[in-house]
Amino acid sequence: MTPPDPVHGERGDPVMIAHRVRFWAPVASFRDPLFPGMAHGLPLPPPSTVRGLLAAATGEREETLSFGMAAWAEGGGVDAETYHPIAADGRNPAVAGRVRAVKGGMTIKDRPFLAHLHLTLWLPGAEGERIASALRRPCWPLRLGRSQDIVHLEESTHTVLQPAEEATVDHALAPADGHTIAFATVHRLATHISFDRLTTRWDDYLWCDAPTGVEAVCNAWKDDQGQAVWLLTA
Repeated sequence: MTPPDPVHGERGDPVMIAHRVRFWAPVASFRDPLFPGMAHGLPLPPPSTVRGLLAAATGEREETLSFGMAAWAEGGGVDAETYHPIAADGRNPAVAGRVRAVKGGMTIKDRPFLAHLHLTLWLPGAEGERIASALRRPCWPLRLGRSQDIVHLEESTHTVLQPAEEATVDHALAPADGHTIAFATVHRLATHISFDRLTTRWDDYLWCDAPTGVEAVCNAWKDDQGQAVWLLTA
């Protein structure tokens, strides 16, 4: 889906009306699927996870609107969890097909987690208005990552987006060519996962784990607080 068409402000500058929505989660965990079998977590939710959050609010199979996002966590740690692999051959007599612990089926693994995760979304246009309305009375519980990681809606306000050559980047998720901040890290994240989960689209994104101040940006918008926003497409 292409970004919504901008309208024009009083001085003729192209602007875009959007909802700025802020979430907070006490605990969240995002396993990096590019490291199977390893305790490696992502420092922020992938765009595909955010789309799942929006779909939970609206009750739709999927949400494909363009949106901007920024995320950061106040801390994190590593927890120990018990895993019960499911028997693939169906011959195991254990309850629900679980492999018996005495056969080595039960195992303890580390799970990295984030504490006090802050997520801000910019939802532009009529589609953004529809989703912002649904977030006030969501169809399903709002979660980020795992089913027990509840996320709380803190704020939903209107803002105006306008094209920017300079803006405060901070923790905004940007495409690989969005800026040239030296300490930014590149993360390969899932942009979109098909409803049948057979197809995943991956993209490279830039993200900064510390505040940046005002920086030069490319193909970005900024909101009424000077925050850089990149509208990410599905």
